Amino acid sequence: MARATPWSRDDFGLFRPLQTRWSDNDVYGHMNNVVHYSLFDTAVNGWLVEMGVLDFTAGKTIGLVVETGCSYFSELAFPDKVVAGIRVAQMGTSSVRYEIALFKGEEERAAAQGHFVHVYVDRASRKPQPLTTEWRGLLGDYMK
Repeated sequence: MARATPWSRDDFGLFRPLQTRWSDNDVYGHMNNVVHYSLFDTAVNGWLVEMGVLDFTAGKTIGLVVETGCSYFSELAFPDKVVAGIRVAQMGTSSVRYEIALFKGEEERAAAQGHFVHVYVDRASRKPQPLTTEWRGLLGDYMK
């Protein structure tokens, strides 16, 4: 399998600052690989909440992750400041593939990058729900 090439900041139109935490470092002195996935979730869901399209505590529709992946290029560690670049790679009827790059400080190339797919479902029934016009408009602004 061919090794992925790090994405650059130019590949993204949306950025969210994130802060690493003391507990993010593992015994090897760098950020544990599972933390990258947490930062992906934090970046995307924080943005959706701030934009008013996701209410994870009381909203009728919630997003469930059905696929995820990450490639690692260079180490991140506490106390690094991280900037997440976010883009929408695909939009289906009820699903969205987000691609996220984690940049260390002001670096131009991603330290790690990955994706996850959300399927938006009814909170109670867990049945897929079509994305609203509001969601489609917001997400469409960040399609790659």
